[in-house]
Amino acid sequence: MAAGPDPSVTRIAGPWRHLDVHANGIRFQVAEANPKPNDAPAHQRPLVILLHGFGSFWWSWRHQLRGLGGARVVAMDLRGYGGSDKPPRGYDGWTLAGDTAGLIRALGHGSATLIGHADGGLVCWATSVLHPRLVRAIGLVSSPHPLALRRAALTRRDQGSALLGSLLSYQVPMRPERSLTRHDAAGLEAVIRNRASGKWLASEDFSETIGHLRQAIQIPGAAHCALEYQRWAVRSQFRSEGRRFMRAMDRPLGIPVLHLRGDTDPYVLPAPVARSRRYAPDGRFVTLPGAGHFGHEEAPTLANEHLQRFLDEVNG
Repeated sequence: MAAGPDPSVTRIAGPWRHLDVHANGIRFQVAEANPKPNDAPAHQRPLVILLHGFGSFWWSWRHQLRGLGGARVVAMDLRGYGGSDKPPRGYDGWTLAGDTAGLIRALGHGSATLIGHADGGLVCWATSVLHPRLVRAIGLVSSPHPLALRRAALTRRDQGSALLGSLLSYQVPMRPERSLTRHDAAGLEAVIRNRASGKWLASEDFSETIGHLRQAIQIPGAAHCALEYQRWAVRSQFRSEGRRFMRAMDRPLGIPVLHLRGDTDPYVLPAPVARSRRYAPDGRFVTLPGAGHFGHEEAPTLANEHLQRFLDEVNG
């Protein structure tokens, strides 16, 4: 069997620099946006960390790295993805929150605003609860509160059908990894196509992006690690650690929260987003017209407008 690509394929050139940062016992690859004209030194600017979703890596935030200003903006490869280390364990909510908390400290800051898509958003929710002193605010893209998402999936046929089919299929060993990566990772592309808007799928931006994602998921260990997030999400529900995690999460946040959802997203439906208001009573919930599950990539100009306004308010 041919070896997969080297992790260095994810060090894509652009108006950013690539860093290797050690935190929580492993090494993370981070892309940091180049400073804008008149920006203060990095350590004097508020920190913003961008966390990608399933099957992706830092590249999903390319539009935000280019477009957001007034802060030190970094996009990380989550544990197991892209150029970050791929340890055999640590894909539970407790450890993932510890990764983000450790990264904040390792970058030399006392707090940060976290912005996450899908699985990355769930890490934002967890970090804000488990490490509250380190999180100033959270922004989310198609990532409702984990308790709201679970309840909607279990009580509503539409959300259950959208979510549980893929989650349950990922629980068996080995087969899901092969399904994602065979035929040059055509399986991953199929997953993304099923959740995105037709307009984005027809764009040059998607053509470039899917090439990078198909290559990155074939890095040795990446597909397995990506699926470990999904496996823990299901299996933990039947274990004491999962029940403890959900009990810890069952509290409203007292920090600013922004949630963006594409109005054609077929994977995260309106119900769990609406239920999330219980956990973010003062949160702002925004719909992105014409966008699917990847709103920050499908409608980057509009998403950046909302994100920049949010960051200005948080950091002002």
